[in-house]
Amino acid sequence: MCSPSATLTVWAGSWLAGRSAPDDVLDALRAWSPQHSVAAGDPLTGGRTGLPWPSAEPLEAGTGIMVLLKVIREAMAEPGAQMRLVLPVPGDARGLPVGTEFATAAMDAEEGVIAGVPGGEGVALVPQWADEESLQWTVFHTPVPVPAPDMALGEAEYAMREAVREAAEALMRLHTTAVGGDDDPRELIEAELAACSRHIYPDSAPLRARRILDSADHVAAILTVAQQTAPSSPSSASAVQAQETLLRPLWNALRAARLSAVNAAAGPR
Repeated sequence: MCSPSATLTVWAGSWLAGRSAPDDVLDALRAWSPQHSVAAGDPLTGGRTGLPWPSAEPLEAGTGIMVLLKVIREAMAEPGAQMRLVLPVPGDARGLPVGTEFATAAMDAEEGVIAGVPGGEGVALVPQWADEESLQWTVFHTPVPVPAPDMALGEAEYAMREAVREAAEALMRLHTTAVGGDDDPRELIEAELAACSRHIYPDSAPLRARRILDSADHVAAILTVAQQTAPSSPSSASAVQAQETLLRPLWNALRAARLSAVNAAAGPR
């Protein structure tokens, strides 16, 4: 799952369902940063939540996380409320309430969490690094879109199996054209995977969802290395376009599979 928003979505969902303790959520998020701060994204949200606006000083380890859990619990109190991960990128704004400050912030961060009753009002959270040891979460009051159905878990698992093979082939094609490509791609991939290995899943998450997330981390590691080992100065605009054409569909499949797995793991309460 390898993003703060995905970690929060999975673990907070498990906590709300009574399958994990608040300390479990705290431990999972502290794997990202020892300090978390929480701020309102606008004056209205600040007035409704009592959160500072426009910024917050880093809080003691765990304190900010407990504030996050309080905000999420209140948003999820109504029947029918859902909590969902969003992973927007330019050209793919699925799950975002159009024209909102949250949508802008989530697009900039390429991640976020939204909680509330679809078709009603709720809250949304976006993480941003304040520094190397402090993660700030910005909270927005926002309309909650009615979500489009996620990819079925079976389809997502198959897509990730195919993506592992296709990503490896893309890496080979790009690595062989790289200038000075002396680094062993396998070692680079292992290093990328090690960065995600400290981020664990709740035991309550569906086994298939966990398999998808593991495969997605593997695909992401291969694609990241493929981009790193590609020629640093492509000789033409066509070379840049070729690299984009090769890798973008795999990143798109990866995001869709992660959304499917994380939102299934968060699950109905």
